[in-house]
Amino acid sequence: QVQLVESGGGLVQAGGSLRVNCAAIARTLRNYAVGWFRQAPGKEREIVAAISQNSGRTYYADSVKGRFTIGRSNAENTVHLQMNSLEPEDTAVYYCAASQFNNPDTYSDLRGAYDYWGQGTQVTVSS
Repeated sequence: QVQLVESGGGLVQAGGSLRVNCAAIARTLRNYAVGWFRQAPGKEREIVAAISQNSGRTYYADSVKGRFTIGRSNAENTVHLQMNSLEPEDTAVYYCAASQFNNPDTYSDLRGAYDYWGQGTQVTVSS
């Protein structure tokens, strides 16, 4: 089992920035591909960004390209999502998810591909 804990959510005005972090408890997160998902009220959970186990490949949803950046800190055993130029439409609960794939250069944008999920952190962007 991999226990994931998100942190860093909060309230920000439109145009502002937030950084959310995903930490693994008692596991080395660099051994896993990680995805960030979000779920707004009344909507399906959707992919935001993903990073492969070896950090060689990343994925971004079209809605966040150019504004969000996913990255790892192996020293801190975390994966972060830096969110800039936030918009009210970015308001959601943000979840990190992790899984191991046969190819360390693999990531996935599919919810079902991930085995482990955090509890989520709320991000609210006011207009």
